[in-house]
Amino acid sequence: MFWTAIIMRYINLLVLFIVSGCVHSPANKTMPVTFDKQGHRGCRSLMPENTIPAMIKAIDLAVNTLEMDIVITKDKRLILSHEPFFNHEITTKPDGKFVAESEERSLNIYGMTYEETRKYDVGSKPHPRFPGQQKIKVSKPLLSDLIDSVEMYCKQKNLKKINYNIETKTQPLTDNIYHPAPQEFVDLLINIILLKRIEKRVTIQSFDFRTLQYVHRKYPLIKTAMLIEEDDKRAFDQQLKELGFIPSVYSPHFSLVTKNIIKACHEKNILVIPWTVDELEKMKDLKQIGADGIISDDPSLFKRLL
Repeated sequence: MFWTAIIMRYINLLVLFIVSGCVHSPANKTMPVTFDKQGHRGCRSLMPENTIPAMIKAIDLAVNTLEMDIVITKDKRLILSHEPFFNHEITTKPDGKFVAESEERSLNIYGMTYEETRKYDVGSKPHPRFPGQQKIKVSKPLLSDLIDSVEMYCKQKNLKKINYNIETKTQPLTDNIYHPAPQEFVDLLINIILLKRIEKRVTIQSFDFRTLQYVHRKYPLIKTAMLIEEDDKRAFDQQLKELGFIPSVYSPHFSLVTKNIIKACHEKNILVIPWTVDELEKMKDLKQIGADGIISDDPSLFKRLL
């Protein structure tokens, strides 16, 4: 029994050693045969964004991948949130009043404990841009709780295991103000991913190339997605040069996608998955010219996408 325990311990350590990046195997895979239908923040046109109900609803709409954003609290807990503060468009304060735009940035999640964030309701306030969104009282969930809920739901429904596309909300100007620096941020995130054993189904996406560079360097088995803003004027080759490696996914604003961009990406075995597409005809156009997937606020449109 003694030697069996010792052997098993070293096997477990070896597995963690390999997954955490000590074996330099490329994250890129062969081009998929399945079009990747991604639910943006779950399905924020239908349910409160970045919440467990939104993710479950997206699964019911047959997405392949749940897209989400992660921020970090004062006590180093990872929760789902698009901003590192409580956005005025979606937040009701503990006293029942709506958050004003003038005060939202003072409600810094990185300065709050997780228990403090739970007092804020991010599902009851009518959304000004998504009038069809169902309203429910809900708080920003822990990433670990979200994964547990999703994995259990898929198991109970006998569904195929879901993929996760997780965005790190970092930028150089707000390091150690609204979030940790990229290295700490990524390490905290990967710890959860490894703990939940979903590393083969995860892509880390970011506009902040520092995040992606650290993931690539330390955790090369984890897939990465390079997010590109709508107003980014750099050529594709320049973007790749500044990133410094070939990512798994190129994920620009949908308005930037052309046949030439898709061709250039596919020649490098990079998938093209644009954001955020909420019109059926635009979805059809992008699929027709060769996009490998689409990120949408309204996954219900996917069932009409031929």
